[in-house]
Amino acid sequence: MIEWFEKVEKICQEISEREGCYLYDADFSGIGAGRTLRVFIDKQGGVGVEDCSNVSRGLDAALDQDELVPGGPYNLEVSTPGIDRILRKAWHFEKVVGKKIWVKTGIAFEEMGVHEPTLKKAKQVEAILKEFRNDTLVLENKKGDDISLPFEKIEKAKVVFEMPKKLKP
Repeated sequence: MIEWFEKVEKICQEISEREGCYLYDADFSGIGAGRTLRVFIDKQGGVGVEDCSNVSRGLDAALDQDELVPGGPYNLEVSTPGIDRILRKAWHFEKVVGKKIWVKTGIAFEEMGVHEPTLKKAKQVEAILKEFRNDTLVLENKKGDDISLPFEKIEKAKVVFEMPKKLKP
């Protein structure tokens, strides 16, 4: 990771904690006037608009004072990771064990030892994350053996929002 971004993440973590939240993730993308630093915060019980506003104000002051983001002006966005949150880090997966996730890899599942005929050529799947252990995702497969995918082979992943089932009268 780029050295300046590691410093930015550290400041994001400190300010998020100061405001009673924790840093879920941070991302920097774009070029020119479209450069954006996205900071995702969370906390027990959920994040409100005031939390985002407080973290944003704190980050504005700290990042501008130290001029940590190279290349001139950029946009700052502070928000929650959302209900369909991106999963990038090992601890992200640990927090969503038991939930449905979508996972995409760069290689076919059969190259990672998956033998289920309908999934051998697949590079993506939606399933319940049964376990996350030893840097391996164990996904529930209702058609056969569970699917084990190495964490380092995951290109993209996110939580799949499922509408709660309505209560019967």
